[in-house]
Amino acid sequence: LLAEAEAVATKRVIAFQLRELMKKQKLTKMQLAKRMKTSRSALERLLDPDNVSVTLLTLERAAKALGKSIRIELAA
Repeated sequence: LLAEAEAVATKRVIAFQLRELMKKQKLTKMQLAKRMKTSRSALERLLDPDNVSVTLLTLERAAKALGKSIRIELAA
């Protein structure tokens, strides 16, 4: 149960950060999806804070399309 709650919390933070970057860069969902070379529906799943089913590849594409990179670490 704890792991599930942490996954949802992490996804909410990621979705929030992506939306903020989109606002800052004045990008629409369609524009970002095109940059990511993916569908708008795939982007919708990525931006859905409750959908924790997202791949690292999708996260990497989104970050790259927004001029950012992904950093993942294991913490104690």
